Amino acid sequence: MEFDWGYFFSLFGIAEFWQACMTVIIISSLSWFIGMILGFILACAKISAPRWIKIPVELYIWFFRSIPLMVLLVFVYNLPQMFPVTQPLLGVPFIAGLISMTVTEAAYMAEIHRGGLLSVTKGQNEAGHALSFSFFGIQRLIIIPQAFRISLPTLINEFITIIKLSSILSVISLPELLLTGQRLYADNFLVMETLLAVAVYYVMIVTLFTWLFKWLENLLNLQRRSPQTLNESECIALRENFNVPVSATNIASTVGNPIPLDLRDIHKSWGQHHVLKGINLKVGNGEVLSIIGPSGSGKTTLIRTINALESIDRGEIILYGEDYLEGGVVINKSKMRAGVRRIGMVFQGFNLFPHRTVLDNVMLAPLYHKLFDYTIAKEQALYLLDRVGLLAHINKYPHQLSGGQQQRVAIARALALKPDIMLFDEPTSALDPELVGEVLKVIQSLANEGMTMLIVTHEMDFALSISDRIVMMEHGVVQCDASPEMIRNDRSSPSLSRVREFMQVK
Repeated sequence: MEFDWGYFFSLFGIAEFWQACMTVIIISSLSWFIGMILGFILACAKISAPRWIKIPVELYIWFFRSIPLMVLLVFVYNLPQMFPVTQPLLGVPFIAGLISMTVTEAAYMAEIHRGGLLSVTKGQNEAGHALSFSFFGIQRLIIIPQAFRISLPTLINEFITIIKLSSILSVISLPELLLTGQRLYADNFLVMETLLAVAVYYVMIVTLFTWLFKWLENLLNLQRRSPQTLNESECIALRENFNVPVSATNIASTVGNPIPLDLRDIHKSWGQHHVLKGINLKVGNGEVLSIIGPSGSGKTTLIRTINALESIDRGEIILYGEDYLEGGVVINKSKMRAGVRRIGMVFQGFNLFPHRTVLDNVMLAPLYHKLFDYTIAKEQALYLLDRVGLLAHINKYPHQLSGGQQQRVAIARALALKPDIMLFDEPTSALDPELVGEVLKVIQSLANEGMTMLIVTHEMDFALSISDRIVMMEHGVVQCDASPEMIRNDRSSPSLSRVREFMQVK
């Protein structure tokens, strides 16, 4: 039998087919969107919820990924036979199909989202914590935008799959494309012509949404954006609008104030490994304290306990004369976050937010905490970035900067909250040697202003030149706490001899 091309082309003018196209688009879009939302909730629960929630979620995902969609469709559509009260809802093919596809897709979407969430580095969460964001603030502003970008190609592929799966809805008499075609060729027996037209309709729908999602991918693809560097005249124009002086820091007066930090008998263990063994340390107003020691001595763990990135097993941390953190007790979240806001943190690995520009990175925390309105927050951010020598790079993204530039942005971001204390966790160890100087210069300028700072560092010459005190840790205890002058000149103390040997001071 000869293929009837005239009839084939006439099928593209039939209103029933275009109505069926809209049905496919609507039910596919709704099941994809609702399934994506439900899937994200399930993914979050599977990753971080308590066990009594996690187990039912895992069972849900296992079950609905295992059962064939056609079986589920037939079951849901015929459920009113068992429960007549559901007839007004599940007796409607569109609603039965939407529910069946949504609960199935939510299970698949949960695993897609879980992969995206797990792909966001731990440092992003820690950076949000160091800026005193709440859990939901971290998720909303930092984790979810990055996870969505990572998951987007797979989510798009899942949408295309849903469009094709919509043909299964013909088994419950939903008038989608395949059922519309079946009804036609049941009358005229032109099976090949009708099914080819159905296939072309599906191709058109998939092509349309492929183009749409391709545009969305390109819009969100930060790697495709070219670096935008301001020229000198543009930088001068920005400087003229500064309401100088914008306070870059919140340096507390040393007169009549309690000491910034008082660490009392701090203990911390990882399993059987006792990392911190009763650390006692006081840091005065405006002091610069460098913490040195061999790898594994507990330096980083100690500094991370100060802003609650790590809990303490025993002991107490006093912040400006007030109880702040205490080992073995439930942390008061609001008090903890209020304390963290007073402590700026600069990480070894920068931990800038890759989905935000340099300017947005610095503005984010003040806006989140509602310290200023947008205009003032932007003005302060521009001032801080100018101070660290990066005003020309405000519109760039972190991946478009060198390591030294990224670390200077991280310092500006920490300063934007006007902290009383700054913590530096080996701020130059991830940098090439030629980039170290530009970061150390910024830290030196903060020290000259009287900022209270704790610096974990391997830059021994820098520690000797900038520090009021140098603390050496080894095997989880403080081996020595002395000024640079004592380390250089006091030859009688055995502990100082060990410090001089480690620092290679002659």
